[in-house]
Amino acid sequence: MTERKRDHVDIVLGKEVRPRHNHWDDVHFLHRALPEIDLEEIDTGVTLFGKRLAAPLIISSMTGGFEDAVRINDNLAYGASKVGVGMGVGSQRPVLQDQAPEDSWTVVEKHSVPLMIANIGAPQLIRQGEKEPLGLEEARRALQMVGGDILAIHFNYTQEIVQPEGDRRARGVLEAVRTIAKELPVLAKETGAGISKEVALQLKEAGVQGIDIGGLGGTSFSAVEFYRAQMEGMEQKERLGEVFWEWGIPSPISLFLSQVGLPVIATGGIRNGLDVAKAVALGSSAAGMASQMLRAAERSAEAVVRELESVIAELKAVMFLTGCTDVNRLHETRVVLTGPTKDWANSLGLLGG
Repeated sequence: MTERKRDHVDIVLGKEVRPRHNHWDDVHFLHRALPEIDLEEIDTGVTLFGKRLAAPLIISSMTGGFEDAVRINDNLAYGASKVGVGMGVGSQRPVLQDQAPEDSWTVVEKHSVPLMIANIGAPQLIRQGEKEPLGLEEARRALQMVGGDILAIHFNYTQEIVQPEGDRRARGVLEAVRTIAKELPVLAKETGAGISKEVALQLKEAGVQGIDIGGLGGTSFSAVEFYRAQMEGMEQKERLGEVFWEWGIPSPISLFLSQVGLPVIATGGIRNGLDVAKAVALGSSAAGMASQMLRAAERSAEAVVRELESVIAELKAVMFLTGCTDVNRLHETRVVLTGPTKDWANSLGLLGG
């Protein structure tokens, strides 16, 4: 497990793991030549899951379970605390099922992160082979371990189907989510293939408090597993990774589909403050960034702060150039869709003719 987590980080940092097209590039704002506001009066603050954030921004869950992850998560938590944004930790499965050291997760408690998101995997909520499934007790432990405000249950079946050691049993997962959501605050999270309307409604009915769409556009874990299979000489898994490299619902489309009356976090291909603004204009409560923050965290805690501050400065620039003094006004701002994203939206009847 430790080697796998290190492999994931090395591949994300050193290889091309994104799809060919980022659908956020198909979302455009109408420039407002007369903003009629002052830059300094713009308020980027939001409240998400009862916590006040300086901006609608989350450092998305990434990693844990190996030695260098202590430093990475320490740097990420420092940045989130300093700037005032949310943060999610990587899957806590290694601690809960494999008795890995806790330090690469508990390190985040050194910092006052305004919204901390714990993380377990949906596949591990049911029996996979000889390992006991995770249940309510482990879910509580995951939250306590990081001082979490809400628990992400992540759905990564595209990765699992390609991963050599993947968990491929899924029957009964929805009921397991429902059991945990009755007792604990749960955020349902995809990890790169998006959430459909049907699934969003199922998750809402199961009692989750929010949805993280994790759409197609950012790191493809099929691509990550492609490189791992290539290194191990596993030809069939390598082929699966290549075939499913771009599998999923594009992030902006999943964002449309997932709006079922719950807070929605837009992740998947968010690169800068302009993309954050696009996600908010399309209806998200916040946007999540992962690989950009991982690269900064590899350098230093101060680099994470600089990256976050730059993203928020870019967000404020968009708000200024569209005449938005606060995030609620940004929600109401008109955007234009072009290219493949418009084609998807038209095919699904999302544009209302």
